[in-house]
Amino acid sequence: MVDFPAISVALGSHNGGRFVEAQVRSILDQSVVPDELVLSDDDSSDDTVELVERLVRGSAMELRVLRNRPALGVTANFAQAMQAARGELIILADQDDVWHPDRVQKAAALLVSRPELQFVHSDARLVDEEGEPLGADLFDALGVRPLERDEIHRGSGLDVLLRRNVVTGATMMMRRALALNAAPFPAEWVHDEWLAIVGGLTGEFDLVDEPLIDYRQHGANQIGAHPLTLHERIHKIREPRQERNEHLVARAELLLSKARDLGVQVNPAALRSVEALLAHDRERLGYPESRLARVPRVLGVGLSRYRRYGRGAADMLRDIAQPAGDARKLR
Repeated sequence: MVDFPAISVALGSHNGGRFVEAQVRSILDQSVVPDELVLSDDDSSDDTVELVERLVRGSAMELRVLRNRPALGVTANFAQAMQAARGELIILADQDDVWHPDRVQKAAALLVSRPELQFVHSDARLVDEEGEPLGADLFDALGVRPLERDEIHRGSGLDVLLRRNVVTGATMMMRRALALNAAPFPAEWVHDEWLAIVGGLTGEFDLVDEPLIDYRQHGANQIGAHPLTLHERIHKIREPRQERNEHLVARAELLLSKARDLGVQVNPAALRSVEALLAHDRERLGYPESRLARVPRVLGVGLSRYRRYGRGAADMLRDIAQPAGDARKLR
């Protein structure tokens, strides 16, 4: 039997009374029951907190409740739960999912056996409001290719994350040190993608290829998962480019600042990669307003760099085809 360190669950909630009971019961039914549940509730007007208190009462798992009035928002709410967690390992929980019975055991076993890992994440089964399978898994919906999975397994996960985020917070278990390193959580990044890329900067991470949770999709999801439709892809190309590219530069600047603040925890090669990402995003922001004038600039950058820091040919097309939008320049 593996001797696991203390494990905390960081659960963010907001008016989750419809689904939270199934989630908490699945936590209590784990083959390895966590030691602590930190519930950070974002100004619920329903019985979410009372339901959780009733379910956990009398169990071996300690419950601590943080009530936010007014609400903090999704990222700050989860950040608060993580910062309050006392376990050596912290596992994130959405209020509306259901964990498979061995979720905690499989994720914790990986972290215990491989000290170089900052976190692990997994695939998930997509289910509808009633918990019925939708016939797809999360990695399918996100388009996580076998090549990307192999990169993560080989310890090159940061290369994947510099292109795009493939990590969903509801499937993550991390070391407490990562939650502390990631603070403060910038508003420009969603909490799970920020945790993932900070983890990639400070060490390796890995994934469990099989689904370890049922990831519920419903009309009130804060963040859901579905493949982009053709209509959505066309809409992205029609969106003005200026605001988006300013946002990408701001995110990369924050990431570089964090990498420098972490100092010796960040491998020099990882720091150089973030510097190169920022240079790439700044160059994209500086493209001319004229689509025709952008063509030689985009082609001059080349497919290989677009593949290293984005979605390759799709981003090249987007940079050429998008309308300019706001003509403000980077200061």
